[in-house]
Amino acid sequence: MGKAWMRAVAVGMVGLAAPAALAQQEGAPLPAVTVSAATTQELSQTARFSGRLDADNRVALAARVSGLLLEVLFEAGDTVEEGQVLYRIEPDLFEASVQEAEGALRSAQAQRDLAEIERDRQRELVSRDAAPQAALDNAEATLGRAEGDLIRAEAALQSAQINLSYTEITAPFQGVIGTSVVDAGALIGPDSGELVTLIDLDPIHAEFQVPTAVLRDFAEALESGAASREAAVHIELANGTVYSEPGNADFYDAEVDEGTDSVRIRARFPNENGVLLDRELVQVELRATTPAPELAIPQEAIQRDVQGAFVLVVDGSDTVDSRRVTVPRIAEGFAVITAGLEEGEMVITEGANKVRPGQQVDAAVAEAVTAEDG
Repeated sequence: MGKAWMRAVAVGMVGLAAPAALAQQEGAPLPAVTVSAATTQELSQTARFSGRLDADNRVALAARVSGLLLEVLFEAGDTVEEGQVLYRIEPDLFEASVQEAEGALRSAQAQRDLAEIERDRQRELVSRDAAPQAALDNAEATLGRAEGDLIRAEAALQSAQINLSYTEITAPFQGVIGTSVVDAGALIGPDSGELVTLIDLDPIHAEFQVPTAVLRDFAEALESGAASREAAVHIELANGTVYSEPGNADFYDAEVDEGTDSVRIRARFPNENGVLLDRELVQVELRATTPAPELAIPQEAIQRDVQGAFVLVVDGSDTVDSRRVTVPRIAEGFAVITAGLEEGEMVITEGANKVRPGQQVDAAVAEAVTAEDG
């Protein structure tokens, strides 16, 4: 009897609580969502790939002669000019070698001149039958040896001068210098290995692999005039920022990677301010056709389940409805819609996880964005 009474009281309390909870729900504010209209956008046929930036010029500088490092004439991260002196090695021994080679050259020149005079004298004597032919032959041989010694002396001087020039390590091109691995006072030489890396960042290339079918479509679009190599490539950086300057597709490989059935493409980007960094991983967008009007919505409005793509639509009474849509491709941050929506219909872009079909919402219209803004 007691247990039955307790159950009856409990049921009565639940019955009383339900209307109270319902009343609280009815008084609660409507879920806030952000909506955007389906609009006609000028969109290009695009494809996205992962790519990596690659500097056109990159060199590891090394010492070509041995000696005491007197000066390091740059700071890490400096932009250096072509021909700028970066390291200076103690030149004393190399200057002395040049002077020694110059002395040897003068001596060899004097010996050659003397041998030439003797050859001419013997030639005159032989012509007057005042000396045997053997004397002239000996003079010719002596002159030949003297000329050979002169050539060797000239080469020795050139070698000494080259070695002296190597005591100043200069920048072969303009670029950004890295961190030196040696400091002034160190003894360095050819065995010291890489001293510093110099990179030219302007211009810079993005390299990416494109499936053969996509490359064929792009090539056909080029041939028909529907696409251009100029400004055909755009890149997105690691933080989601889209680089302001488009790139020109200036190279694609002549062979297909058999493992991936793809072809390597390179696109050249201006990089005057050094925003793009060598070896940086980027997202590459290849635009294969000129823009054409297409019905589109922001990409973030698209949701997917086992049946495919759908969006949540808000009607004129702020009620949510689920709508299946056909999305053939994503272009420039927009989902192209070929079925399921009409122009002007409002789709939820933010807050879709808080609502369900049939529910009323507090809808705020997002600021209009076009493909050109992206």
